[in-house]
Amino acid sequence: MRPNYKKLYTRPKRWMRWLRPGLFVKRWMFLSAVGIFAVGIGTMVWLKLTPVFYTVRFVGNLLNWITQLVPNYVSGPLAVLGGLLLIVWGQTRTLGLITEVLLPANGEDNLWDAIANHRRLHRGPRIVVIGGGTGLSTLLRGLKHYSANITAIVTVADDGGSSGRLRREMGGIPPGDIRNCLTALADEEKLLTELFQYRFEGSSGLSGHSFGNLFLSAMNEITGDWEKAIAASSQVLAIRGRVLPATLSDVSLWATLSDGRRIEGESNITKARGSITEIGCLPAAPPALPQAVEAINGADYIVIGPGSLYTSIIPNLLVPELVEAIAARRIPCIYICNIMTEPGETQSYQVSDHIQAIDRACGRSLFNAVLVQKKLPSEAAIERYRKEGSTPVTLDRKTVIDSGRRIVIANVMSETNHAVRHDPKRLARVLVKWYERTRGSWQ
Repeated sequence: MRPNYKKLYTRPKRWMRWLRPGLFVKRWMFLSAVGIFAVGIGTMVWLKLTPVFYTVRFVGNLLNWITQLVPNYVSGPLAVLGGLLLIVWGQTRTLGLITEVLLPANGEDNLWDAIANHRRLHRGPRIVVIGGGTGLSTLLRGLKHYSANITAIVTVADDGGSSGRLRREMGGIPPGDIRNCLTALADEEKLLTELFQYRFEGSSGLSGHSFGNLFLSAMNEITGDWEKAIAASSQVLAIRGRVLPATLSDVSLWATLSDGRRIEGESNITKARGSITEIGCLPAAPPALPQAVEAINGADYIVIGPGSLYTSIIPNLLVPELVEAIAARRIPCIYICNIMTEPGETQSYQVSDHIQAIDRACGRSLFNAVLVQKKLPSEAAIERYRKEGSTPVTLDRKTVIDSGRRIVIANVMSETNHAVRHDPKRLARVLVKWYERTRGSWQ
């Protein structure tokens, strides 16, 4: 076999790059080498390794000269100690220079923390989260601190606001919920959230559009399809985990109300302010994104919600392949119930009403537990929501237990200026603890 001369000639050039001036690495590596040499010399002196003196005459003469000046039981340990100090100094400075390059913007203080955190997150459970809207992005902000193996499956039925305009003008799927999930999973979340949520003002054609929606739409035009666009955006943002649309079909929601009206369009359903009796989509039974099905098949844990019941959660469950994949899994699967009812969707709903609505939509029982908020909001918050037609979701324990679900009660709420939301850290902590406690009981 003929040798690869190209490799033989190019390999030394790679090593010679370390000899370029200005890297500030060579001096500290040389200092470490001097330290190693000093440790060896000190050990020889300390242990009186005279055969080595004859083998390496220069070293032997040096050692003899040292021992004549200072006894070996003093000069040996001093040389070893000095050598160790040089090694530590040189290696610390070398790693410091490497750290400055590898961790320019990360939250970790040093390389050791970054490596440990990376290993911990990538050993985390494979979690699939299903939903949409602000509820899903809120959950992801907390879960990303426990695992990097997160897959968010997002609804694509949104037809309002900037997402709806881009959907009508450019075609494809609405980018809004995908944008929120990407920023929630990014390391530099605060800055990216501000950037991606920025909305253009004025009377131009960009007015009302968010930067993140335009960014994703541009990536779709560049890469040629939404799947590649989301993957490329994930790499640009260096997110922990991945975000997948439930389907790539152009899905439109419809709902039948108790008064007989049939409402079409996700944004119109809530505006109708009726009681929803049936919900579906066009086209019916859209095909699932294959990667979403694969993520469910390989999941250790499935979380559904939180989010608007009929316009954020159930649209994902109108994709039959996703429902079949979830139903086939024997793993912990939990539904996060909303804290407050939502006018136009879940007014007067109790916890069991949420469960029954999901069961009706997908035709089977998918999840084995439901997470319910423990404490009620403050009186001021309740009064504020009451004026908007919203009330706290109450737990009808017996009906929920009769449905075959476990009940997880925890305080996962945050209240700011009488606005009630799920708290990302509390919610993620409760979910991870429940998973660790029950993961072996579903086999």
